[in-house]
Amino acid sequence: MQTLTGVKCDYCKGPAKMVMGRKIYPLRPDLHGKFFYECEPCKAYVGCHPSSQEPLGRLANAQLRAMKQAAHAAFDPLWKYYGMSRTGAYAWLACRLHLLKEDCHIGFFDEETCMKVVRECDAEVARRKEENKANNFKVRGDHAKLG
Repeated sequence: MQTLTGVKCDYCKGPAKMVMGRKIYPLRPDLHGKFFYECEPCKAYVGCHPSSQEPLGRLANAQLRAMKQAAHAAFDPLWKYYGMSRTGAYAWLACRLHLLKEDCHIGFFDEETCMKVVRECDAEVARRKEENKANNFKVRGDHAKLG
């Protein structure tokens, strides 16, 4: 393990230690060779960008990790299924959260912001589903008139 300056725990403010994935996820051999930063006393960690030692976001404890997962579960359908690019979805989200685009990434959010992401994205997905239903009805209705 190695302690690097610059990556600190958001909970205790102590330095995070660099560890390999086998420590964080012993049952996930696919992650054993990846870098993570960990604060062992706080049980907080964050993974690194592929082939680098740059953190993907802030260190997160179990509760924040669960909130980030919920935020991604609400956010990802926007760019996977509802016609937004991933970059466009983050730009939309930045606008909804009143953040600068460059500051808008779920990996850096706290629990409160993750809850806002879930609310905003759930509302947008519901809106788009209703819009799709209306458009499909309109198309079927127009098609029926042609026959």
